[in-house]
Amino acid sequence: MNHISHTSFSGFTQAAQQAQQWVKELAADLRWSEPSACRLLRSVLHTMRDWLPPAEMADFSAQLPVLIRGIYFEGWEPSAPEHERKKRDFVLSVRNSFGYDDDIDFDVAISAVFKLLDRHISHGEITQVRNSMKKSLRELWPVD
Repeated sequence: MNHISHTSFSGFTQAAQQAQQWVKELAADLRWSEPSACRLLRSVLHTMRDWLPPAEMADFSAQLPVLIRGIYFEGWEPSAPEHERKKRDFVLSVRNSFGYDDDIDFDVAISAVFKLLDRHISHGEITQVRNSMKKSLRELWPVD
Protein backbone atom coordinates (compact mmCIF):
# COMPACT_ATOMS: atom_id res chain seq x y z
CA MET A 1 0.00 0.00 0.00
CA ASN A 2 2.83 2.44 0.77
CA HIS A 3 4.26 1.90 -2.72
CA ILE A 4 0.95 2.80 -4.36
CA SER A 5 0.56 5.87 -2.16
CA HIS A 6 4.11 7.02 -2.85
CA THR A 7 3.70 6.50 -6.61
CA SER A 8 0.42 8.42 -6.67
CA PHE A 9 1.91 11.28 -4.66
CA SER A 10 5.00 11.55 -6.84
CA GLY A 11 2.75 11.52 -9.92
CA PHE A 12 0.77 14.45 -8.53
CA THR A 13 3.96 16.28 -7.68
CA GLN A 14 5.39 15.72 -11.16
CA ALA A 15 2.11 16.82 -12.81
CA ALA A 16 2.04 19.99 -10.72
CA GLN A 17 5.68 20.76 -11.55
CA GLN A 18 5.08 20.25 -15.26
CA ALA A 19 2.02 22.53 -15.28
CA GLN A 20 3.88 25.14 -13.25
CA GLN A 21 6.78 25.00 -15.71
CA TRP A 22 4.43 25.75 -18.62
CA VAL A 23 2.95 28.71 -16.74
CA LYS A 24 6.42 30.00 -15.78
CA GLU A 25 7.58 29.78 -19.39
CA LEU A 26 4.54 31.68 -20.63
CA ALA A 27 4.92 34.32 -17.90
CA ALA A 28 8.59 34.79 -18.86
CA ASP A 29 7.77 34.97 -22.58
CA LEU A 30 5.18 37.70 -21.99
CA ARG A 31 6.86 39.32 -18.96
CA TRP A 32 3.62 38.80 -17.05
CA SER A 33 2.84 37.51 -13.58
CA GLU A 34 2.29 33.77 -13.29
CA PRO A 35 -1.39 34.14 -12.26
CA SER A 36 -2.07 36.24 -15.39
CA ALA A 37 -0.16 33.78 -17.59
CA CYS A 38 -2.17 30.90 -16.14
CA ARG A 39 -5.43 32.76 -16.79
CA LEU A 40 -4.36 33.42 -20.39
CA LEU A 41 -3.35 29.78 -20.94
CA ARG A 42 -6.76 28.67 -19.65
CA SER A 43 -8.58 31.20 -21.88
CA VAL A 44 -6.71 30.17 -25.03
CA LEU A 45 -7.02 26.43 -24.33
CA HIS A 46 -10.77 26.74 -23.70
CA THR A 47 -11.26 28.68 -26.92
CA MET A 48 -9.17 26.16 -28.89
CA ARG A 49 -11.11 23.28 -27.36
CA ASP A 50 -14.42 24.82 -28.33
CA TRP A 51 -13.29 25.60 -31.88
CA LEU A 52 -11.45 22.43 -32.88
CA PRO A 53 -13.29 19.58 -34.56
CA PRO A 54 -14.06 16.88 -31.94
CA ALA A 55 -11.50 14.35 -33.22
CA GLU A 56 -8.75 16.96 -33.36
CA MET A 57 -9.71 18.30 -29.93
CA ALA A 58 -9.29 14.81 -28.46
CA ASP A 59 -5.98 14.13 -30.27
CA PHE A 60 -4.57 17.45 -29.11
CA SER A 61 -5.66 16.92 -25.50
CA ALA A 62 -3.85 13.57 -25.36
CA GLN A 63 -0.52 15.40 -25.66
CA LEU A 64 -1.18 17.89 -22.87
CA PRO A 65 0.29 17.29 -19.40
CA VAL A 66 -2.28 15.88 -16.97
CA LEU A 67 -3.05 19.12 -15.08
CA ILE A 68 -3.03 21.22 -18.25
CA ARG A 69 -5.43 18.68 -19.78
CA GLY A 70 -7.66 19.18 -16.74
CA ILE A 71 -7.66 22.92 -17.38
CA TYR A 72 -8.41 22.24 -21.06
CA PHE A 73 -11.53 20.23 -20.25
CA GLU A 74 -12.63 22.32 -17.26
CA GLY A 75 -16.23 23.44 -17.78
CA TRP A 76 -16.47 21.80 -21.21
CA GLU A 77 -19.96 21.47 -22.60
CA PRO A 78 -19.98 19.70 -25.97
CA SER A 79 -21.97 21.62 -28.54
CA ALA A 80 -22.20 22.03 -32.28
CA PRO A 81 -19.56 24.39 -33.68
CA GLU A 82 -20.61 27.73 -35.05
CA HIS A 83 -20.70 28.03 -38.82
CA GLU A 84 -18.25 30.87 -39.37
CA ARG A 85 -15.29 31.31 -37.06
CA LYS A 86 -12.90 34.10 -37.79
CA LYS A 87 -9.70 35.25 -36.13
CA ARG A 88 -11.53 38.26 -34.67
CA ASP A 89 -14.07 35.96 -32.99
CA PHE A 90 -11.31 33.76 -31.54
CA VAL A 91 -9.49 36.79 -30.12
CA LEU A 92 -12.73 38.18 -28.68
CA SER A 93 -13.51 34.82 -27.07
CA VAL A 94 -10.09 34.73 -25.42
CA ARG A 95 -10.36 38.36 -24.35
CA ASN A 96 -13.84 37.85 -22.88
CA SER A 97 -12.71 34.74 -21.01
CA PHE A 98 -9.52 36.39 -19.75
CA GLY A 99 -11.11 39.71 -18.88
CA TYR A 100 -10.80 42.85 -20.93
CA ASP A 101 -7.60 44.83 -20.41
CA ASP A 102 -6.64 47.81 -22.59
CA ASP A 103 -2.96 47.19 -21.91
CA ILE A 104 -2.93 43.70 -23.46
CA ASP A 105 -2.38 43.03 -27.15
CA PHE A 106 -4.35 39.79 -27.35
CA ASP A 107 -2.89 38.88 -30.76
CA VAL A 108 0.58 38.88 -29.15
CA ALA A 109 -0.66 37.06 -26.04
CA ILE A 110 -2.42 34.32 -28.03
CA SER A 111 0.63 33.93 -30.25
CA ALA A 112 2.76 33.43 -27.11
CA VAL A 113 0.50 30.56 -26.01
CA PHE A 114 0.74 29.02 -29.48
CA LYS A 115 4.55 29.27 -29.31
CA LEU A 116 4.48 27.57 -25.90
CA LEU A 117 2.41 24.75 -27.39
CA ASP A 118 4.90 24.52 -30.29
CA ARG A 119 7.68 23.84 -27.78
CA HIS A 120 5.82 21.09 -25.93
CA ILE A 121 3.48 19.34 -28.38
CA SER A 122 4.65 17.15 -31.26
CA HIS A 123 5.19 18.90 -34.59
CA GLY A 124 2.71 16.54 -36.29
CA GLU A 125 -0.08 17.37 -33.84
CA ILE A 126 0.61 21.10 -34.03
CA THR A 127 0.42 20.90 -37.82
CA GLN A 128 -2.95 19.13 -37.63
CA VAL A 129 -4.32 21.69 -35.15
CA ARG A 130 -3.07 24.63 -37.24
CA ASN A 131 -4.53 23.14 -40.42
CA SER A 132 -7.93 22.75 -38.77
CA MET A 133 -8.05 26.51 -38.10
CA LYS A 134 -9.11 29.26 -40.48
CA LYS A 135 -6.23 30.86 -42.37
CA SER A 136 -6.63 34.21 -40.59
CA LEU A 137 -6.29 32.50 -37.20
CA ARG A 138 -3.26 30.49 -38.34
CA GLU A 139 -1.48 33.84 -38.74
CA LEU A 140 -1.32 33.99 -34.94
CA TRP A 141 0.39 30.59 -34.95
CA PRO A 142 3.39 31.15 -37.16
CA VAL A 143 5.29 28.19 -38.55
CA ASP A 144 8.91 28.07 -37.35
